[in-house]
Amino acid sequence: MRVRAPFDPGSLVVIAITLVLFVWALFEKGLTHDLLLEAGVFMVSVKLIIMSYKSSQMAATIDAKLDDIAAELKKGGERGGRAGAVPTERR
Repeated sequence: MRVRAPFDPGSLVVIAITLVLFVWALFEKGLTHDLLLEAGVFMVSVKLIIMSYKSSQMAATIDAKLDDIAAELKKGGERGGRAGAVPTERR
């Protein structure tokens, strides 16, 4: 399995744009009630990016496990048996 970067380039662009817009809004609005709204939007963006990253990690883990299962099944097929096969009920 190859080593992956923590964030893809698209996520890094979204993080940078969101941060720039947040800082711009901070200077434009000042420390007012609107700052809470801007902080909330920033936090939602960060949360979505983190969820996307965790989802891609989970997908990579599942993919690796499926590759392991496929390799085991292939080894079992080469030996002529059904290694690890679960017997099914007959009616």
